[in-house]
Amino acid sequence: MSKAFTKDDDAADAPLVLPRRAPLPVGTPNYVTAAGLSLLRAELAAERGRAPEASGSDAERARQASLHAARTAELEQRLASAVLVESSGQAKDEVRFGASVRFENAAGVQRRVRIVGVDEANAAEGAIAFVAPLARALLGKRVGDAALLRTPGGEEELRVLEIHYE
Repeated sequence: MSKAFTKDDDAADAPLVLPRRAPLPVGTPNYVTAAGLSLLRAELAAERGRAPEASGSDAERARQASLHAARTAELEQRLASAVLVESSGQAKDEVRFGASVRFENAAGVQRRVRIVGVDEANAAEGAIAFVAPLARALLGKRVGDAALLRTPGGEEELRVLEIHYE
């Protein structure tokens, strides 16, 4: 049957799907940088300021209101569980949360990443979550140390070249 012959109320029967935030492993603290905490606060303020769609059927308005409430609740939970990690207290000669790390692989290809909280991770910008395999391989290393990264294709050795904190 064509969509033209269905009722608009069918939207109410559709499951409510909220795009998921990056998950935290069970029992793992929700570490955030100062910038990440600011981003979460701004995102929550924007969500609270956004009114659900006022147009459409009653079912669609109810659906939009439910999505808005769910997004707001999820952001509130993330903020409530956030543990701010100040980079000023970190050992500057060792890779820790908040560090920007330049490293190279065995082929000499260099890359720079910054280790951040799960909500501010963005691989395209070089920001990786502290729970990511690459971050776990680099954490605790010093300049000159080798880090072993396990990948689906095998193990890759990385050499830490530089550590920087903002």
